[in-house]
Amino acid sequence: MPVIRFGVSLEKELLDALDGFVEENLFVNRSQAIRHLISNGLAESKWQCNNEVAGSLTMIYDHHRRGLVAQLTRLQHERNNLILSSVHLHLDRGQCMELLAVRGRAAELTAMADKLRSVKGVRYARLTMARLTGAEHHDET
Repeated sequence: MPVIRFGVSLEKELLDALDGFVEENLFVNRSQAIRHLISNGLAESKWQCNNEVAGSLTMIYDHHRRGLVAQLTRLQHERNNLILSSVHLHLDRGQCMELLAVRGRAAELTAMADKLRSVKGVRYARLTMARLTGAEHHDET
């Protein structure tokens, strides 16, 4: 993808904040940080527009809780068209982590994450989504 250079005018306080963001996040330069911020901002607007996105859902749960694993499995099977892959990890004797690679409409993924998050025994669930780009991807207008 070609890179296009352009100028940006910022207030000093905002530029200082950007430089702090670059340093804190170990970006090579301001351009890399700005690309990251723009991409994240566009991804969030895509979620609101319900465009197609890809991402991951990370869950940590108590595998000793009666019926929890069966309930999570059932809910995932109900939405298997959204789940590309899953990884199950044993963190310790009582906790498991499950990572789901997902793709679909933002609203569908959000609804699935909310449903899985609401299951008793799920201690943590976070959905991360990124916009899809390229010739095979078509946004809603």
